[in-house]
Amino acid sequence: VQLQASGGGLVQPGGSLTLSCAASGGLFRSYTVGWFRQAPGNEREFVACFSWDGKTKYTESVKGRFTISRDAAKNTVFLQMNSLKPEDTAVYYCATTRVVWGRVTEDNQYASWGQGTQVTVSS
Repeated sequence: VQLQASGGGLVQPGGSLTLSCAASGGLFRSYTVGWFRQAPGNEREFVACFSWDGKTKYTESVKGRFTISRDAAKNTVFLQMNSLKPEDTAVYYCATTRVVWGRVTEDNQYASWGQGTQVTVSS
């Protein structure tokens, strides 16, 4: 499956952005789709994921602020990001996996990756 991430940009603290991850060559309903991010000098970290059967998982720092969802008809997964903070600044990547649910936060379990979209939170 090929992934195309989009929707990043520059936003002020407290603002919102919605990232999109569109797939071709496969159906998202067959995969768990994850969002990861990597800030300069940091390792890539798990942000959120949406399973093939509708389960969601979030890293603690984004709970209550970010929402992941899927539009099956458009074969697209969205990451709605509200109340953004400067520490959310990073390149955001979407990826797919079929790993068991207990390992969905592990980036080395994801086989296909999008190209990344930059999110900058700054005043």
